[in-house]
Amino acid sequence: MQSIEELTSVLIENRGLSSSLASEAASLLANPVVEAESKKDFLVALSEKGETAEEVAAFAATFRDLATDPEVEQWAPRAIDVCGTGGDGAHTFNISTAVSFIVAAAGVPVLKHGNRSITSSCGSADLLEAIGLKLDAPKDVLKASLEELNFCFFFAPAFHPAFKEIMPVRKALAEEGKRSIFNLLGPLINPGRPAYQLLGVFSQRWVEPLAGALHSLALNAGLVAYCNPALGKSLDELSCAGVNHLAGFGRLQGVTKIESLEELGLESCALNDLRGGNVKDNLSTLNFLLRGSSN
Repeated sequence: MQSIEELTSVLIENRGLSSSLASEAASLLANPVVEAESKKDFLVALSEKGETAEEVAAFAATFRDLATDPEVEQWAPRAIDVCGTGGDGAHTFNISTAVSFIVAAAGVPVLKHGNRSITSSCGSADLLEAIGLKLDAPKDVLKASLEELNFCFFFAPAFHPAFKEIMPVRKALAEEGKRSIFNLLGPLINPGRPAYQLLGVFSQRWVEPLAGALHSLALNAGLVAYCNPALGKSLDELSCAGVNHLAGFGRLQGVTKIESLEELGLESCALNDLRGGNVKDNLSTLNFLLRGSSN
């Protein structure tokens, strides 16, 4: 195995990593012996070089293997995850979380994977905790939730122990306004391994590469979406607020567009209609959507 410094040198020379080298790099980032500064140098070099679909897929496969198994194989072949990468700067309400509840109520098992917010005021875990979900619920509770509600939530730190070696570096990069491959990985490493996924991404440039990464991870079908609501604005959602850019994977490989909003029975909206706030604000919005009341 090469050192992380040697792999960083490869990236500085603007050369990509093979799947095997990218897997080695992911393992080194999860290794507590490797210095944090060396991890940061590697992540910065990888971002500046530009991550490839092959590198992202290899990282995802490695961290999926390192994750704790929630033992939900009974539901995974029929299950979906609806999520976004975050990082779009739009500060919207927790749209994917609300959609997950609706999908679950329609009879589709939802294996939701998420974390507390790093770049916004309210992440999926922050909102679900405010609702009353126990983020560190044991596996038997998660299974019971799937049995009764078609929904469970995998709190990323509880299922990815390797991430505790990376989080300080990721937070340091976020404070400097720098993205890393970990801004992309969260939605790709759901420990429940649902067979279907709708993934929103913060940049149009990542739509096709992430669809390629998910295809290589052998999901049955899904879509990666990016919405351009206005000039200079981005939205990591499949949305009624602008122009959507899509790429399908699995059985939907080759799909690049959906029917018009009108054909789907939907109306367009303004980006401001989707604005969120802090946890209290977003909880009030969720109650209004699901109950017709903010109480």
